[in-house]
Amino acid sequence: MRQPQLYPEDDITGLITVAAKIGKGKKAIEVDFIVDSGVTYTLLPEKVWKKLNLKPYEELKFTLADSTVISRQISEVWLDYGGRGRTVQVILGEPNDEALLGSLTLEALGLVLNPFTRELLPMKLMLA
Repeated sequence: MRQPQLYPEDDITGLITVAAKIGKGKKAIEVDFIVDSGVTYTLLPEKVWKKLNLKPYEELKFTLADSTVISRQISEVWLDYGGRGRTVQVILGEPNDEALLGSLTLEALGLVLNPFTRELLPMKLMLA
């Protein structure tokens, strides 16, 4: 497993990238994701989800930071990071979108982003 890397363009932002495998059926590819715990859903750029021939099953509306409302289609994919694999919901992105690993995926994998060390660590799981 490759260790998380600092996002190369801007060390000040605190963003990191991780490589994770995603797949659907017999097709699987490795994708470099920007880890953003402030993003709810994981987002796949158009070229990535088209390689896997993902099909949308729902369209949702999202509000951007500037209050703009956009619609994006949702699908599911198998995602594996560090031997932790789950089926997760993903936004089917557009051509210029970046691959983002969101908080729902992190929680599904039982991981949390430590903002001080910029590491993905096992989450303390609570049953209550």
